[in-house]
Amino acid sequence: MTERRVRVRFAPSPTGALHIGGVRTALYNYLFARQHGGDMIFRIEDTDSNRFVPGAEEYILESFKWLGIPFDEGVSFGGEHGPYRQSERREIYKKYVKVLLDAGKAYIAFDTPEELEAKRTEIANFQYDASTRMQMRNSLTLSKEEVDALIAEGKQYVVRFKIEPNEDVHVNDLIRGEVIINSSILDDKVLYKSADELPTYHLANIVDDHLMEVSHVIRGEEWLPSAPLHVLLYRAFGWEDTMPSFAHLPLLLKPEGNGKLSKRDGDRLGFPVFPLEWHDPKTGEVSSGYRESGYLPEAVINFLALLGWNPGNDQELMSMDELIKLFDLSHCSKSGAKFDYKKGIWFNHEYILLKPDTEIAELFVPVLKEQGVEAPFEKVVTVVGMMKNRVSFVRELWEASSFFFVAPTEYDEKTVKKRWKEDSAQCMTELMEVLAGIEDFGIENQEKIVMDWIAEKGYHTGNIMNAFRLTLVGEGKGPHMFDISWVLGKEETLARMKRAIEVLK
Repeated sequence: MTERRVRVRFAPSPTGALHIGGVRTALYNYLFARQHGGDMIFRIEDTDSNRFVPGAEEYILESFKWLGIPFDEGVSFGGEHGPYRQSERREIYKKYVKVLLDAGKAYIAFDTPEELEAKRTEIANFQYDASTRMQMRNSLTLSKEEVDALIAEGKQYVVRFKIEPNEDVHVNDLIRGEVIINSSILDDKVLYKSADELPTYHLANIVDDHLMEVSHVIRGEEWLPSAPLHVLLYRAFGWEDTMPSFAHLPLLLKPEGNGKLSKRDGDRLGFPVFPLEWHDPKTGEVSSGYRESGYLPEAVINFLALLGWNPGNDQELMSMDELIKLFDLSHCSKSGAKFDYKKGIWFNHEYILLKPDTEIAELFVPVLKEQGVEAPFEKVVTVVGMMKNRVSFVRELWEASSFFFVAPTEYDEKTVKKRWKEDSAQCMTELMEVLAGIEDFGIENQEKIVMDWIAEKGYHTGNIMNAFRLTLVGEGKGPHMFDISWVLGKEETLARMKRAIEVLK
């Protein structure tokens, strides 16, 4: 028998922005599929029509496009197992609801919300299951004629899964090992609602995964309690032999304290929890995104990959290709991963350093334009090369390097007090003459001539260089002095020095 083709799916609900935890789940699915030469399916689980949010589906697709996670088939990608939107698969689900009803594995229940509430009041910790189902209004307690009549009258009903009590259900999890849960703690879950003629998540998910030939279900830990129900559904359909393998990923936890990472944590501590900025069409609220906050997609991918998984060595910086090669579900943690957002910033800094200066310069040009600066691209590339090691985000380059593009109009008071000595104006006037006489204004030549002049005059090197920096930058920051004067060029350097001497003398 040939080994089964690896097929995984990412199946979000279009109910709002995509949480960063969902992105990590999709990433792990993608890495697993690519490593095994398999397929990744994009399915939309929109059976809960009340929670549908316009624009959410497009937002999710745009997020993965930005992150560089492509799908092989699914909504907007096509494929042979469609349709890939659950709302377009109603007739398929109805067929499988009938299969379960005909086999006695499910039953029709007519209990109204009021009747269910009355039972909850009457019975402590009420659960619709083997111990209570015969007290309820359903096709197990009513005759076929009564059931048919109620349906004919248009009475709303649900179809519930009939779970046999006291059976140990084994779930073999690729991360957690064997998980055993006794069926007596499970309730007879609703699989289908006549009100909207749609299945619940549990039925739709099992039917879709089976028909789409999904081999591995890699999803969040929050779905682990549902896994025994899903195993029982596969068994009820007679699909146990082709049931996918399960892997339940650890939760992403708050950066501090206990509990699951939420949008409130991001708002409170100042980091995004969504890949892209999200404009909520219902409330008008705008939530920050990693893209708009200036993160590079490669940095976000690398950061997320290591939240709950490790490559088995100390390597931290990994390209997508390296992640695909190294990814192994057995190296996923069983316990939750604290969301260290500061590490995300560190990754962004590292990826800025890794990227070619031209690429970072292209991202910096729009920031310069916002500041009203038009500069030759070659100059922008040069400045980026000198300054990118000082920033974590491209937008921070303006604060770090604005003096390369705009001459100072005022001079930092503290720096002036500390660095501008009584003889600084005289020394800078002399230095201007030295610089004016230099034909080759290259960094090394400038440095040699100026240092020789300082030695010859017996001046204090620190005093000269600090005053020189103040004249060109306006404060005491920036890279190597002759890097600055070289980028500015002789004419601009002398013009800035002259202006500073006039203002500060």
